[in-house]
Formats: sequence, structure tokens, C-alpha cells
Amino acid sequence: MTVLLWVSALSLLVWLWLACGHGFFWRTDVRLPERRPPERWPSVAVVVPARDEAEVLPVSLPSLLAQKYAGQARVILVDDHSGDGTGALAAALATPDGLPLTVTSPPPLPSGWTGKLWALRHGVELAGEVDYLLLTDADIAHGPDSLAELVAAARSADLDLVSQMARLRVTTGWERLIVPAFVYFFAQLYPFRWSNRPGARTAAAAGGCSLVRRGALERAGGVAAIRGAVIDDVTLARAVKSTGGRIWLGLAEQVDSVRPYPRLEQLWRMVSRSAYAQLRHSPVLLLGTVLGLALVYLVPPVALTAGLVAWLSTPGGPPAVVTGTALTGAAAWALMAGTYLPMLRYYGRPATAALLLPFTALLYLLMTVDSAVQHRRGRGAAWKGRTY
Repeated sequence: MTVLLWVSALSLLVWLWLACGHGFFWRTDVRLPERRPPERWPSVAVVVPARDEAEVLPVSLPSLLAQKYAGQARVILVDDHSGDGTGALAAALATPDGLPLTVTSPPPLPSGWTGKLWALRHGVELAGEVDYLLLTDADIAHGPDSLAELVAAARSADLDLVSQMARLRVTTGWERLIVPAFVYFFAQLYPFRWSNRPGARTAAAAGGCSLVRRGALERAGGVAAIRGAVIDDVTLARAVKSTGGRIWLGLAEQVDSVRPYPRLEQLWRMVSRSAYAQLRHSPVLLLGTVLGLALVYLVPPVALTAGLVAWLSTPGGPPAVVTGTALTGAAAWALMAGTYLPMLRYYGRPATAALLLPFTALLYLLMTVDSAVQHRRGRGAAWKGRTY
């Protein structure tokens, strides 16, 4: 019990630092900066890499084609050798009164490239000399003013990369349990305020919706500079920021993912396919991550439970160490839940769901370990028939 008291006290200290000194990562008020309509709306090409996306395209692609944008804009959907008729379906969704749509396919995937980035490179080359490129995933639906808002924010704040974390689906039980925590953990790993600060080492973006200045992308080496990246959005943000670009990342208000994850297995794959890559395939970082997750998320409920059990089973009153263990565990768990509440509100979830965060963190711990196991077995980051 004495050891558990010291460990729970350490967990409490970590939570005090996370809540107050880690970029206020838990706040959800980082939204698009102040924006004014530019005097001249710049030209934009929207590039959508798509591989076997026939299920979601009827919802996502029309939202891009219906963008209300006063400048020159076009949509380029790059069909990455799909087997479900993605390209034909996309072409059929084009409308006379919508943005112009080009459907194309890249050459065969060369060694050293991920499929998504090879498709992006093809679309960027086809876009020609435009001012901005909106890189967005095939499962992302945009509100009618999304493109205009992104461009206005980039122009007003002189930003080279403006990225929004799309609001993911929270329809099924597993989605409601895991998805808000996914965004919460991402923000904890890359505090948005730190990423948005010029000169700070932190840099991140959300691949589902990233508007990048064409000149900044070229200065960073183009898509070829990140061609083998599994976590391509963060790698792109680092490349742009390291070459003098100004970047911004926040939560979206009219950008939504329409991809369903009804089963735990699907959510598990979503996380595990890139978790070990995030740790640079390092066993040392993996061990540190597992121990860190256990200390921060699992120790508080364990300490509180153990303290209460010992307190109830101690005749004549519990000793100070038992009381201290229960109190430090309760305080750390309360801080944990309190920092999670804004994200739950953002996703329309009840406050009581914050108490389940330790269980969700345990699932993420197991997903991370599984990611390392799959890498060890040579399965790596598997996605739609490809393994990197």
C-alpha cells in the first residue's frame, strides 16, 4: 500500500502538470482564427486520394462539388487503383452547376511510396499552378462554406498550412467510447496551441482536411519529401514548419468524417496500424509509452479502489497510508475526468462518460502493443490491401 501511495502521488503530480502546463491540450476552443474575405480569392485545387471508397463517396464528394467559393476552384479525385468502382462512381457524381471534377488514376505504385501519398503527388501535379491545395480524404464531408472559410483564415492570418481535425462519427457504442478519446489523446500528444506557435518544436496536422499554400509545399520538398510516411499529416506539418512555414491546427465545425466504425475490430485497426510508427518503431519508446499510460490512466482508479477496499476492511479506522492512497487516486482520477469533459461536450456525450476514460486508455494501450506485434510479424501498417 505504501508503494501504491507513492505511485498514485506521482500520477497526481503528472496530472497537475498535464492540466496546467501541457499547452491546455484538453480545451476544445481552438477553432479557425479570425478571418476576413480577401480582396482577391486565390485559386484552389481540391485533391482527394481515394482507394475503394464507393461506400462513402455519395455522401462526401457532393459536399466538395457544392462548395460556395468565389474564386477559381476545381476538384481532382485520384482513384488509387480501386476494385469497387470508385472512379466510375465519382465521375457519375459530377454536376453541371458544381465545381469542375477531374477523375484520374496514378501510375503503378513505386517502391518507397505509400499509396495515399503517391496518389496525392499525382493530383498535385495535375493541379498545375494554383495558389492553394486542399488535401482532403475521401470520407470527409464539408459544409458549403468550408473551402471559403479555410482560405479566408489562411489569408487573414498569413498561414501556409491550415488544418482542421474532422469531427468523427459517434453513432455506435464503440464509436462513442473510443472516438472522443482518439481526438483527446491526439491533442495530448500534439497540443494544438504549441503546434500553432511559430518557433515551437511541436508540429501537427490532420490529414482529412489540410489547406496548404502551393509555394510552401514546394519549399518543403513537395509530396516527395514525405513519400514513405505512414503518419503523413504530422510529417507534412513538420516539413512545412521546419522550412519557415506558419501552420495552424484546430477542431472543425463544418468538416465531418462519414466513415462508419461500427465494430471494435475496425476501430482497433484504425489505431493500431500507425501507433508503432508514431513511436518510430522503437521498443524503448514502446515500453515508455506502456508505462506512461499505466501511470497516468490506470493507477488512479486502482489506487482509489485499493484504498477504499483497505479502508472498509480495517477495523478501528484506516491508517494514514490507506487514506492517502484513496485520496490521491481520487484526485488524479478527478483531474483526468475534468480534462476529458470538454471533448465529451464537443462530441455531445454525457459527462458521466468521463469515468470510462481509464478503460478506454487500457484499450489504446493494448492497441499500441498490438501495433508493435504486427510490425514484428511483418504486417506493419496495413491499409486496404497494402502493408508498409
